[in-house]
Amino acid sequence: MVALVSQENVVALVSRTGRELQRYRKGRRQVVGCIPYRYKITEQSSLEESEEELEVLVISSQKGKGMLFPKGGWELDESRKEAALRETIEEAGVRGIVEGKLGKWNFKSKTHNTLYEGYMFPLLVQEQLEFWPEQNVRQRTWMSVDEARKVCQHWWMKEALDRLVKRLTAQNQKQGSEKDSLNNIEDDKSDL
Repeated sequence: MVALVSQENVVALVSRTGRELQRYRKGRRQVVGCIPYRYKITEQSSLEESEEELEVLVISSQKGKGMLFPKGGWELDESRKEAALRETIEEAGVRGIVEGKLGKWNFKSKTHNTLYEGYMFPLLVQEQLEFWPEQNVRQRTWMSVDEARKVCQHWWMKEALDRLVKRLTAQNQKQGSEKDSLNNIEDDKSDL
C-alpha cells in the first residue's frame, strides 16, 4: 500500500544551520522574522456581541535570556517572506499567512558585536504544530500585546509590534465603517 502525503503538510524537524547561504548587505547580516498573531474570541454578556482580542506569540531565546519574536537568517535560496515563514516554523512551530512587511531595522547584536539589517512581517496563524524543530530549546507563549511589549527583549521588535497593532487597528476600523455603511444601505432599502 502506498500513501501519498502533501508536501505542504510536512514539516522538517531539523532547523537549517550554517552561514554559507546567509545574505549580507554592506557588511550587515540580513535577518527576517514574523510576529505571529491571532484573535482570541472573548465572550461578553448575552446582550453584547463577543469581542476579538489580539494575541501574539513570543518565544524564549535559545540562550534563555528573555522573550522575542521568531527571526533568523535570510538565505540566498529564498525570498524574505519564505525565510520569515521558515524561521517561524522552526522556532515557534506555527504556520499561516505572511502579510506585508512591517519595516526594516538596523541594529547591533549585544552578544556578537555584529551589525544586522532586520525585516519583520506579520503572520496570521492558521496552524499550531504539535512538533517543530526547536521545541526542545524554546518555549512558546501566547499573550496580549501589552504583555509582549513588556517581555520582548529587542527595541526594534517592540517597534514592529507597535506597527502591527497600528495596521490591524486601521484595518479593523475600515472594516467596521464599511460594515456600518452596508447596514445603512440595508436599512434604507427596508424603508422603501
